[in-house]
Amino acid sequence: MKIGIIGSMQFTEQMLEAREKLNELGHTAFLTDLHEPFLGKTDQEKEEIKLKQKNEFDAIRAFWNKMQGADAVLVMNFDKHNIPNYIGGNTLMEIGFAHVLNQKVFLWNPIPDISYYKTEIEAVKPIIIDQDLSNIQ
Repeated sequence: MKIGIIGSMQFTEQMLEAREKLNELGHTAFLTDLHEPFLGKTDQEKEEIKLKQKNEFDAIRAFWNKMQGADAVLVMNFDKHNIPNYIGGNTLMEIGFAHVLNQKVFLWNPIPDISYYKTEIEAVKPIIIDQDLSNIQ
């Protein structure tokens, strides 16, 4: 299965670990091509990089293009901003893109309890994998 890995770029290192494990399981997993500048940076530095990429490199459209032909997305939703299983606005858009492209949506952790987001995420009928990549089929 071809799987795009999405989530807050604060978690780039965890996304790369998941990519490697998915590839070992026989999948073809990918991240945005813009992930390398995030490696080894502080959370504050990552926020600055993220804003620059969105504005200067059209990061949202770049990942949309990369999603074409994929079978699924894996949402790496960890705790952030004191919100368990956080999913931000950009990731929510990518979940919507995956839904429109008829791709499966897998969540690392359960759906976060975020006003207005929760019902939208529920509507795409994501599959919660409970941090177990072998649940991706």
